[in-house]
Amino acid sequence: MDYDAEIKRLEDELLKTQYNKATEHHFGIVRARIAQLRDKKEKRQSVGKSTAGWSVRKSGDATVVLLGFPSVGKSTLLNSLTGAKSRTAAYAFTTLTAVPGVMFYNNAKIQIVDVPGIVAGAAAGKGRGKEVLGMVRSSDLILILIDSEHPEHYDAVLKEAYDSGIRLNKKMPVVKIAKREKGGLDIQTTVKLTHVSIDTIRAICREYKINSAGIVIRSDITIDDFIDVIEGSRRYIPALTIGVKSDLLSAEERKKFIKLIKPDLMVSAQTNENIPELKDKIFEKLEFIRIYLKEVNKKADMEIPLILRRGATILDVCKHIHRDLAKKFKFARIWGKSAKFPGQHIQKPDKLLADGDVVEIHSR
Repeated sequence: MDYDAEIKRLEDELLKTQYNKATEHHFGIVRARIAQLRDKKEKRQSVGKSTAGWSVRKSGDATVVLLGFPSVGKSTLLNSLTGAKSRTAAYAFTTLTAVPGVMFYNNAKIQIVDVPGIVAGAAAGKGRGKEVLGMVRSSDLILILIDSEHPEHYDAVLKEAYDSGIRLNKKMPVVKIAKREKGGLDIQTTVKLTHVSIDTIRAICREYKINSAGIVIRSDITIDDFIDVIEGSRRYIPALTIGVKSDLLSAEERKKFIKLIKPDLMVSAQTNENIPELKDKIFEKLEFIRIYLKEVNKKADMEIPLILRRGATILDVCKHIHRDLAKKFKFARIWGKSAKFPGQHIQKPDKLLADGDVVEIHSR
């Protein structure tokens, strides 16, 4: 089967159809078929292929990947943020492999990775796009770099990311599907569904040959959200959209670009415009929290915090200190926002922590 031709035929069919309540059911079935075709194509293309040399060992407190078209200025921005010596030149495809650097900021060690530029069709394998997007999928944050003189690249980059299974700035849908041998489909919802009907969900299940299952939906999902849950291979990654080479634009051109793209920030690595502000945004988007450690009967070390991510618990602190400490955990004392009172005694290691907390671990 010519997967590309069939996918295009189905996508064109959807473009010609106005989405409304009457066509929702059809949209659901066609979107499910497109997703399945892409999955089959991906599996066929991946057989016997190697991506050796296209991985970077993750290090530090988080990994940020620079994503954009060739010659967008990724290498120059990497050098500005980290001091890395990524080769730069004023022509496309300068970077032929991944180049990592480290940005030290607010006591955090953040790995920034410059990867080769992608082109239209990257998700389908054009220009070694699969290898590049495969690396992007493993990141903690994506910086989408858009050349200020080429705003048309924005939608193209978003499409390649989406087609490769990356969901930008989205939370994973809260949906549980428990398949079973018989009993049919039992679909329960705890929220009002405003984007998709239960009948459409049933139709999508039939396309995937899910005939008996208990399904619980706890978030207001769309057709694509439900398909993503079934596929189960999606990556939900935060992203920042950055307009680069801003120094090349006139004041009027800058206004037009900002209105069209709505970037999180405009920067110029050449003039250092907004580079400090970009570091701030990276730190904030990664949702870091700083935890200060305290030894028993000693003052807390308020100089060098432990850097964790929002949602971290006492157990995460234990694991960062030593892998065996989690097994020997007895209780902890906490000072800060997450404590009801200074020095609160906590016996449960799953206690959530807040930025600025002081933690004292007691072990057996």
